[in-house]
Amino acid sequence: MREAPPGRAEDVICFSHLRWHFVYQRPQHLLSRCARGRRVFFFEEPVFDSVEDSHLSSIHDPSGVTVVVPHLRSGLEPAAIEATLRRLLDVLIDTERIQPGLLWYYTPVALAFSGHLAPHAIVYDCMDELSGFAGAPAGLRDAESALLARAHLVFTGGHSLYEAKRQRHANIHPFPSSVDVPHFARGRRRGGPQPDDQAVIPHPRLGFYGVVDERLDRELIGAAAALRPDWHFVIVGPVVKIDPATLPRAANIHYLGSKTYEALPDYLAGWDVALLPFARNEATRYISPTKTPEYLAGGCPVVSTSIRDVVHPYGDLGLARIADDPDAFVAACDAALLDDPVERQRGADALLCRMSWDATWNGMADLIAQIPRKDCPSCSITSSLAPVSPAPSRPSASRPAPARRC
Repeated sequence: MREAPPGRAEDVICFSHLRWHFVYQRPQHLLSRCARGRRVFFFEEPVFDSVEDSHLSSIHDPSGVTVVVPHLRSGLEPAAIEATLRRLLDVLIDTERIQPGLLWYYTPVALAFSGHLAPHAIVYDCMDELSGFAGAPAGLRDAESALLARAHLVFTGGHSLYEAKRQRHANIHPFPSSVDVPHFARGRRRGGPQPDDQAVIPHPRLGFYGVVDERLDRELIGAAAALRPDWHFVIVGPVVKIDPATLPRAANIHYLGSKTYEALPDYLAGWDVALLPFARNEATRYISPTKTPEYLAGGCPVVSTSIRDVVHPYGDLGLARIADDPDAFVAACDAALLDDPVERQRGADALLCRMSWDATWNGMADLIAQIPRKDCPSCSITSSLAPVSPAPSRPSASRPAPARRC
């Protein structure tokens, strides 16, 4: 158990539907920075694997974040699940001597077992429209309405999501996906050693990394691969929520599985075009893909379907080609293969220099600091939630169990 130091900043408890060690993305970037100045507890959704009493397990991540996993017995009714999670949360607060000054939500359903807490501030970081995803829990929309009614501050993961939510809260702000440019700029080193599983794949290589789920336009990938049998499509990432048998299969489509965040620039370095082949459905209506600026930082031309937060600003600025049907998508890739890399990178860098995760966190921290404390309306919630100084933001390569990005 880690003792709370005297006079320390109030603690943060984050409730997330995402696993800390599944993919390294927005929550990890932001909360790792938050943890530089205070204790952060990342409370995940439960796993139903306990054969005896329900309990918690926790890991102190090298980022400074404490990852907490509830282990529940299978077969519990919804009311029993809620009561058990509330009890385990209270145990965590008591055991770790947590002073929950800030509750940070990624999943609105967590309000059902954490609503009894009385923090100084509640933040809802709405990174996706979760109700549009496959397998969304029943009652999610109602839970979000309840959270919006209680939250002091709301962030959105993109501008389209902000436009959809802006009338539902008085203090809502868009914070689109950011990028660790130095990390992904390693991908600009062309011609160097390649990861073993990619090195054997011929050029031209057209790549995608990310979670492979209902958001991916599988028919588009299959059709493009059939139209250009001499091109090789590299798909990096875990397959979740869909039957792997539904993935297009061909000699020029290569599924390489999950890779660490640390390894992604090495894969980018071997791609001729980076792809955002998203389907246009409810799950993708408001997404703001983090990989767009990462691809650009890695020196790759980008071809995407007409995802709104890719069209604006990347398509408008000529930093991404947009096409939806197979013939147009292939034509866009043909054009991307002829790009002037120097001119493209000059335009990309002009945008990316304003998109660091440090800058995003600093902007969020400034807004959080403006929330008045309940016990002192003239005070900010905590002066210790300070902006971070620029620092290397990628995970250390020496981590014993590196976080997975895709």
